[in-house]
Amino acid sequence: MNDAVVRALDIGPESATAAYTIDITTLGARSGVPRRIEIWFHRVDGRWYLTGVPGPRSWYANLRANPRFIVHLKHGVTGDLPATAVPVDEPTRRRVITAVLDLQNRPDIAARVTRRQNLDEWLARSPLVEIVFDDEELRTASSAPVG
Repeated sequence: MNDAVVRALDIGPESATAAYTIDITTLGARSGVPRRIEIWFHRVDGRWYLTGVPGPRSWYANLRANPRFIVHLKHGVTGDLPATAVPVDEPTRRRVITAVLDLQNRPDIAARVTRRQNLDEWLARSPLVEIVFDDEELRTASSAPVG
């Protein structure tokens, strides 16, 4: 695995906001047509996740219908990484959503947040999937928490 790709995926609470930004390509839930969007991804307890503000999201509907997708790395790192979206259990959901919302406490992010997000609302209504990369080295690396 390319060292630059590994570094790009080695994000944590101290990472620059740009490091969280990726593109993903999903297949449309009804159309089957590829759809590419920009989204933030997160690393919690050594695993990667996609989530978003509460409410219906097309990307989430697409991944529920067709869990295979591509992660496109950005910001000086080129990488198109095949992956599968995997549902998460409730304890994992709480841990990940809490970590994501804790990012609002960072001054650089707090300045961009127009209203504080409600944990209960996020737990009840936010899309959330784990990213499981096809690459064996990445799956093995995911077991090591960000240090």
